Amino acid sequence: MDKKKLQKSRMWKYFVEAATEIIEEEGARAVTIRKVADRAGYNSATIYNYFDEFSHLLFFSSMRLMKDYTIEVTRRMNEESNSLDQYEVAWECFCEYSFKQPDIFHSVFIRDLGENPDHLLDKYYEFYPTDIVDVPEEIRMSLLEQNVVKRGNPILRRAVDQGCLDEDKIESLNEVTILIWQGMLMSFLNNRITSSAEEAADRTMFYVREIINRLKS
Repeated sequence: MDKKKLQKSRMWKYFVEAATEIIEEEGARAVTIRKVADRAGYNSATIYNYFDEFSHLLFFSSMRLMKDYTIEVTRRMNEESNSLDQYEVAWECFCEYSFKQPDIFHSVFIRDLGENPDHLLDKYYEFYPTDIVDVPEEIRMSLLEQNVVKRGNPILRRAVDQGCLDEDKIESLNEVTILIWQGMLMSFLNNRITSSAEEAADRTMFYVREIINRLKS
């Protein structure tokens, strides 16, 4: 890497790490451009030389706090041989962690990331490759998919090959489970439901399992 690219990489990480520290100390909603700039030791305008939008900075910094989830979902999925079971335990883990850290998961999976968001996850792992080390290829494909609606597809396509799911049910199963989770998380974030994080996760998984059981072969 030449000096210019190395300097850009270092600056990019300064801002991401500064935002990550703020999230850990005050929560994701407390992150502002000014706070990040002050902590990193630069002016606010400098940040926009490295990030097209504030949502991108929030995305990258939130990803820094998802390593525990990535490790745990990989462990749980590796314990299952049936792909539809893998899909279900992946959802269990996703619900458990997302309702514990709703602002972080909202920043990564729901928040408007503006134009051309598809490259963001690849860019993140380019700068932090160890965050996805030792993840099996099939699971890696799911984790690296930026579009949350498509994230389950590699696993569900294998479920079709195993005879656990009809091919014409893939889109319905994937889309409906995503919509259930999105609706529950937004209701939880906006205090529209009076549930603890654990209760909200359990309630979401109840409906996810209902859909899986209705659509599986």
